[in-house]
Amino acid sequence: MSWMFLRDLLSGVNKYSTGIGWIWLAVVFVFRLLVYMVAAEHVWKDEQKEFECNSRQPGCKNVCFDDFFPISQVRLWALQLIMVSTPSLLVVLHVAYHEGREKMHRKKLYVSPGTMDGGLWYAYLISLIVKTGFEIGFLVLFYKLYDGFSVPYLIKCDLKPCPNTVDCFISKPTEKTIFIIFLVITSCLCIVLNFIELSFLVLKCFIKCCLQKYLKKPQVLSV
Repeated sequence: MSWMFLRDLLSGVNKYSTGIGWIWLAVVFVFRLLVYMVAAEHVWKDEQKEFECNSRQPGCKNVCFDDFFPISQVRLWALQLIMVSTPSLLVVLHVAYHEGREKMHRKKLYVSPGTMDGGLWYAYLISLIVKTGFEIGFLVLFYKLYDGFSVPYLIKCDLKPCPNTVDCFISKPTEKTIFIIFLVITSCLCIVLNFIELSFLVLKCFIKCCLQKYLKKPQVLSV
């Protein structure tokens, strides 16, 4: 899979982002995307091939592997990266739509990059909420699927066609656990950054509305 499209998409959105949004983008690129591409894919490369059970019963190994890994962990992370980046399309489409109107009517919509008003503010706010929801949702999904964020070296499996309870061993469990904890921490950091940016935008809008109401109030002259 080529991740260049994802990079170009997020970089385009970052033009209208806040300083907190730039930090979020750096975390996604450096601590999530690069770690995934450079290291994580190789750690989970042969997970099914290196999954061993102490039984030669045909089909037992496949059933036990599917029971513990209903979805490949590394593919679940890839899906998470894609889903948390997809809401940014909302901002890109909004900007593209209004830039088309600018060319048609020869009227400037945004004074400068980083200025958010009207529809762009709402689109950006919604994208933050959806991104945060996806981040939390994937963390909960990961925890439920694998009973936590650690990889055991041994699992017990008694599913058919296994003749009895067999022991199955997972390759490189310590290394996988370290990567999982690292990616969970970076995901939590992204959630915190999203909450901070969301609060900043709402607070900024609230202050702006209060100032506008104050300036519109008639001034009483004292004699």
